[in-house]
Amino acid sequence: MTKTNFSNEELKVLNTKKALKIMLKSGDKFSPEKTLKILKYEKELESLQNHLIELQNWIITKKQRVCVLFEGRDAAGKGGAIRRITNNLNPRFYRVNALPKPSKKEMGQWYFQRYISKLPNPSEIVFFDRSWYNRAVVEPVNGFCTMQEYERFLNEVNSFEEMLINDGIILIKLYISISKEEQQLRFSEMQNNPLKRWKITPVDLEAQNLWDQYTDYKERMFEKTDTKKNPWIIIEANRKAMARTQIIKTILSKIPYQAQ
Repeated sequence: MTKTNFSNEELKVLNTKKALKIMLKSGDKFSPEKTLKILKYEKELESLQNHLIELQNWIITKKQRVCVLFEGRDAAGKGGAIRRITNNLNPRFYRVNALPKPSKKEMGQWYFQRYISKLPNPSEIVFFDRSWYNRAVVEPVNGFCTMQEYERFLNEVNSFEEMLINDGIILIKLYISISKEEQQLRFSEMQNNPLKRWKITPVDLEAQNLWDQYTDYKERMFEKTDTKKNPWIIIEANRKAMARTQIIKTILSKIPYQAQ
């Protein structure tokens, strides 16, 4: 049911240029209620992004090293969330790593080696759009590693991460979770949008068929690598806007920063 009674404050908001632009973009799907929700989200996001700037200034001043891992199923919204986080940050003091498949040379190296070179320097925050946890889920499900390599990873990863935090790196592990139905909906939207179709990969196209296998490996990953020192933080992401603000709040809450 469409809301008919708006408060004076809501009417004032709906009468702004920003609200009118949103309503015009909505076209036939115009909804005052949706417009108010978008404006509320954008206001909260702007406030959180200001706090992120304060966080970055603290990281720079205190020469801290922060590493944030984004894991989750295909189309979960990892890249979009990272873009909202970094939108107003100083680009000289953060990096986003979305590594391609390993080269022949890298395939002959110790598995963690290609990730070590991407870790944060002093005064820097690094975001991994997928990380070394590729070997925990994506690789075994799709046959990109042997079971011996998979088991070795599970036996080594907790020690690897303990070395990182013992050396002073602040490590945050986020798992962005969506339902099977939501993933299918997002894939369909990408395929029907010429500007987003490039995002679909052969691995994505198999994701729905392999849903249960992904689930089994994901659960084992949590069982083996959700430690007291380096826990997983699961973010429910069927609703993108809510997930993005929750991710930022989580990062802000996990780092003991003070406004500089």
